[in-house]
Amino acid sequence: MGGIEALIKKFIYKLGVQLRNKKIFANYKFLKESENWTIDQLEDYQLKKLKEIVNYAYYNSSFYRELFDQEGLKPNIIKKLEDLNKLPIIEKHYLKLKKDLNNVKTKEKTFYSETSGSTGEPLIFYRNKTWDAWHRASIYRGYSWHGVKPYEKNGYLWGFNLNNKLKTKILDVLQNRFRLFSYNEKDLKKFIKKLNKAVYLKGYSSMIYYISKYINEFELPINNLKLVIGTSEKIYEHYNKEAKKAFGRKIISEYGAAETGLIAFECEEGNMHLNMETCIVEEINNEIIITNLFSHSFPIIRYKLGDYIEIDKNKKCECGRNHYILKEIKGRVGKNIYGKQQQYPSLTIYYIFKNLAKELNIGIDYQVIQREKGKIEIYLYSKKNEITIKYLCKEIYKYFSKDIDFEIYFKENIKLQRDSKFKDFISLIEEEK
Repeated sequence: MGGIEALIKKFIYKLGVQLRNKKIFANYKFLKESENWTIDQLEDYQLKKLKEIVNYAYYNSSFYRELFDQEGLKPNIIKKLEDLNKLPIIEKHYLKLKKDLNNVKTKEKTFYSETSGSTGEPLIFYRNKTWDAWHRASIYRGYSWHGVKPYEKNGYLWGFNLNNKLKTKILDVLQNRFRLFSYNEKDLKKFIKKLNKAVYLKGYSSMIYYISKYINEFELPINNLKLVIGTSEKIYEHYNKEAKKAFGRKIISEYGAAETGLIAFECEEGNMHLNMETCIVEEINNEIIITNLFSHSFPIIRYKLGDYIEIDKNKKCECGRNHYILKEIKGRVGKNIYGKQQQYPSLTIYYIFKNLAKELNIGIDYQVIQREKGKIEIYLYSKKNEITIKYLCKEIYKYFSKDIDFEIYFKENIKLQRDSKFKDFISLIEEEK
């Protein structure tokens, strides 16, 4: 019966994909071939698609035409990939202001989409059919690197709209997935029981960590999952420590954003390969700048996503793929931290806790909140530990000296939210102009 049920689920899923967007399968086939290309072939393809999207944006988006004209630029300025840096960088807040100008009418069917809004008002836009197909095919390719098919039974830890709970459940059934709708003990146990029959698990990294800790605490190991995917948040080493114990494998990173599509996926050898066939990634002052090569309905060209990253273009992965490697995602580019006399980049918090994890093997979930200048609140999601306090105080003094006062609070669990991702730094102070 199990085999027949699996075939039915596979048929329903493939039929659904065919009805939604039949281009997905053809694009997936292309990506499975191009993953064996040389770096020169990949970059030649990028240049071809870059010329197309820049030309399309200029002649179809009043937003980009106005922007290029102000800079005295024409689309034929792109002769080689390096010419991309001649184009202006787009800030997220500016794109939100001009979103109506940048939602371009196309002959293709479009799909409603929006960002999570975790850093403020969500950005609403429409994704054209070709863009949608490349995005989904890219994710499916990432699954294939780990021997997983998207239609196989899977657990899902993701936000949802309480007003559309029934619709969410129906879509989950069609995609052969199940999710956690509340975090009480009864529902946790029910979700974990279903995981014993699943092939993969996907969701917010902090939620996977939370589930892993629960599984380990009550000694409910799950050894049948082929793939555990963490997305939308950083994956800390202590997350993987719990995941390996709970599932027998680490959390694999899927990195992207609603408005950019998939940016990188971690291969079976543990390296995150850039999805070079669908986007161009630049690293400028450690910040990621994205150009999507197929976003005709909402052109994304040199878009500052808001993450700190590090790219390695020299490392050769043992998996044999030549796509450049995203070495590290360091975290969100948040608001500045205000001291009594100075300002500090939000990335400072990342380094403080990275030092604790690296040098002292202290891995801990944290959230820092600033409500007033010269003072921060530090919430540590663990049991109170004097050694942690001692070394944390030392690290804070190293970076801030006496310019910032702080208070440390310990909490047993992260308050998981249904509709947004966990943020490690929150500023309630208006930025100075």
